[in-house]
Amino acid sequence: MPRLIPAALLVLGLTSPVLAHTGPDVGAHHAFLGGLLHPWMGWDHLLAMMAVGVWAVQIGRGARWVLPGAFLSCMVAGCALAFLGLRTPMTEAGILASVLVLGVLVALRSRPPLTLAGVLVGALALFHGSAHAAELPPDTSFAGFVAGFALATGLLHLLGILLAMRLVETRPGLVRLAGAGVAATGAAVALSTTWLGA
Repeated sequence: MPRLIPAALLVLGLTSPVLAHTGPDVGAHHAFLGGLLHPWMGWDHLLAMMAVGVWAVQIGRGARWVLPGAFLSCMVAGCALAFLGLRTPMTEAGILASVLVLGVLVALRSRPPLTLAGVLVGALALFHGSAHAAELPPDTSFAGFVAGFALATGLLHLLGILLAMRLVETRPGLVRLAGAGVAATGAAVALSTTWLGA
């Protein structure tokens, strides 16, 4: 079963994406549920958040705590700033960049200093937080929505960590191949978006 996991991630990364940010409201009356479901509904959130967990295992040295913590805290901060009217510029492009960058880092099995890795992950998380704020249903609980997507994000990080814990050492090539698939997805969508917008 563990051998199938990187292949499944690769297939997920190469499937035709559907962005979560254009879907219908899911939780106008249930803020927590809406927040909890939102990260699972978009390929971009799924791949980026799981890649954070995988990359954390590759780095080691306490990164399993630092990287998810940096992502979660900065994502919530980005959501709060956007809620106050300070939305990140080019949010969707930033999210695509996060998928591409994190996929490349996993594919290369990059091991930068832990502080630098945390700063990078946190910066990318700001875009995800800003996108979440745009999906906040009207007349609903901001705190409940944030709690929901923060929990979902933590679960996705944990899933990436659990998938990588054995495979990073026993099947490193498959893990790196999955990272390449994630990066290729981000690049392909970015290019197609550029062409369609031209």
